[in-house]
Amino acid sequence: MKQVVLGLLACISVSISGVAQSVPGTARPASAGLPRIAIAGLGIESSTFSPAVTHEDAFHARYSGEVFTAYPFMMGAAPLRKQAKWFPTVVGKSLPGGAVTREAYESLVGKMLDSLRKYSPYDGLYFDIHGAMSVKGLDDPEGDLIIRIRKVVGYKTLISTSMDLHGNVSERLAQNTDLMTCYRMAPHEDAMQTKERAVTNLLDRLRSGKGKPAYKALVNVPILLPGEKTSTRIEPGKSLYAEVEPLADRQSGVVDAAIWIGYAWADEPRNHAVVLVTGDDKTKVTQTAEKLARNFWAARDKFDFVAPTGTLADVLTKAVASAKKPFYISDTGDNPTAGGAGDVTWTITEILKRPEFKKADGPSLIYASIPDPGFIKKAVAAGIGGQVDGSAGALVDHRFAPPVPLKGTVTAIVTGDKDAEVEAVVKVGSVSVIITQKRKPYHEEKDFTRLGLNPRTADIVVVKIGYLQPELYEMQKDWIMALTPGGVDQDLFRLPYKRIQRPLFPFDKDMKTPDLSAKLVPLSGTSR
Repeated sequence: MKQVVLGLLACISVSISGVAQSVPGTARPASAGLPRIAIAGLGIESSTFSPAVTHEDAFHARYSGEVFTAYPFMMGAAPLRKQAKWFPTVVGKSLPGGAVTREAYESLVGKMLDSLRKYSPYDGLYFDIHGAMSVKGLDDPEGDLIIRIRKVVGYKTLISTSMDLHGNVSERLAQNTDLMTCYRMAPHEDAMQTKERAVTNLLDRLRSGKGKPAYKALVNVPILLPGEKTSTRIEPGKSLYAEVEPLADRQSGVVDAAIWIGYAWADEPRNHAVVLVTGDDKTKVTQTAEKLARNFWAARDKFDFVAPTGTLADVLTKAVASAKKPFYISDTGDNPTAGGAGDVTWTITEILKRPEFKKADGPSLIYASIPDPGFIKKAVAAGIGGQVDGSAGALVDHRFAPPVPLKGTVTAIVTGDKDAEVEAVVKVGSVSVIITQKRKPYHEEKDFTRLGLNPRTADIVVVKIGYLQPELYEMQKDWIMALTPGGVDQDLFRLPYKRIQRPLFPFDKDMKTPDLSAKLVPLSGTSR
């Protein structure tokens, strides 16, 4: 009797803190109950033109049950949570930055694979990636990762992948996934909606018994443009992406359709635009992919920056003279949310040279931001209201300017931010310079107000960013993107590409019309 009870217990799955647990190696097909679905993924944009490197701690990896906190649609009593037995493993998302160290990549991947082995087998796996990760000494990391996952879960497991539209789709990534989708908006206001769509598509295919879509049509589109030229706020990106939803969601025989702009600041053969359509109707899948690719190609000359652009000197002159306040300036070349090191000091150095900002009663300007842990120590030692004198920045990327001298009054010190950890504001003349212990993007009003700064009433706000995120966009009364130097320079012609596939627009502006015929990617686990 005791042996029978122990045998039964070995086959039972229980739930602890909402995470399904099972005896390693025991099979439990979907037909026996709720489908068994794993969750795994790593996400980062990595510029190969930045001297910065990204370490493991930057991914803020979540493990086991804490993975659910990354997905509001999976929290608590959410309907999707009840539709499967979930096995969250490792999900890590880093701020964009430089290439990931091989040690960090191998460590995170090792933990992920160990967790997947522990609770296999699975009916499905939700693969949550960005698609623009660069790893030292390794091409196409996402393709490498999915192959290594396949070696653990096998090819009977249905994999559904969600990505950023600025990610890259290699053929081995496309072949080894079964369902694939990406964002349809830039800025990415539909990020969580996209992730939920990937999970819903996976559940639908498992519940219906349809399994892997019969066809995956891929078109490599030889275009490489920065996101700031392909925003869906303006044409032609707006109309191009408006076509995706009806073609993807309202055609029988099509499961999903997606357009990837690709990532412009990495020098790999996979860095270019892609269209991928999945479904069960060969004709519709193929024709939809080719239609979207042709439309993309036809619009290539119409893409332009989402805002007016100019040199920093000209932009500052316009901002000072403008009656429209607040006047926002994007410091684009060192944008930390595109992969910049974040500590390039060229722009703030030029700002502080200007006579308009030398006196405290000059035009009020907020500058966000410069990371420097050493300067943070000095600011903390001086305290709020104290005087601080030192230099900041250019610890990682000093190609364009040395550390910037800062002598002024500490007006704020705040701790506890996930990314910055410690933040300080130093008033130099009429400029409030935000200094951080670690890199941090400033995308929301609260990022400023928690430091005692008001981005709605300042005369000028300079942010290391490309296109303005929604809250900043709503606040600005005028906005220009300054074409500044850095690891994510918006002028792609200034970057030393050596490995991208040519011909490629806009580098080969007069190239012949490419073959935009769809290629049917073999189903995962097959060679056909």
